Amino acid sequence: MKAQIIRVSLGFGNGMPDDTLITFSRSVHTQLYVAGGFTGIPVTAAVLGAAVDAFADAKAAQVNGGKAATAEKNNRRDALVALLKQLAFYVQIASENDLAMVLSSGFQAVSNNRTQVQLTKPSVLRVVPGMTGEALVTISTEQAARGCEVRVAEVDASGAPGPFRPVIASTSSRNIPVFELVPGRLYAYQGRSFGGATTFSDWSDLLVQRAA
Repeated sequence: MKAQIIRVSLGFGNGMPDDTLITFSRSVHTQLYVAGGFTGIPVTAAVLGAAVDAFADAKAAQVNGGKAATAEKNNRRDALVALLKQLAFYVQIASENDLAMVLSSGFQAVSNNRTQVQLTKPSVLRVVPGMTGEALVTISTEQAARGCEVRVAEVDASGAPGPFRPVIASTSSRNIPVFELVPGRLYAYQGRSFGGATTFSDWSDLLVQRAA
């Protein structure tokens, strides 16, 4: 049987909303440079962090800035995406087809699993506080799954979840870290498994909890 090749997803550069891209980029910035096995990373943490901050500032300035501010925001976005693509290609090579290593970088993997098993809908079992602004999410799993994904959205004043952030993929279903939460605000969490006949299970029911 031909070995499957683990590929790093470039979905961050294809229509991802600005705020979601900022969150995703900060996640890569937080995880990649402390993950094991990555040496000689072609973009330094300082350069990536500065690019994320510049894009976030330009995004904020766009609100009342007119066409010039929008053009500046788009330029900053393009610059950030270019850095992320450079890092994504590096991670794909450096990880040497190790899915766990890819996911430890903060990037996501393109699923190419062909296992003919129908995955059942999981449940979010618990959400516990980690460090400040962090939650550790555990979902149910099954033997046929190769991994799982978690996503989170802030709950608004009416009790409805807003836009979901980019999914966080993991080969473990326990204590999956979710970053950049604001203490005291309500968040809705969902999880799903991947690796079955339909690639992904259905998303779990929402678990709503206040960030510590």
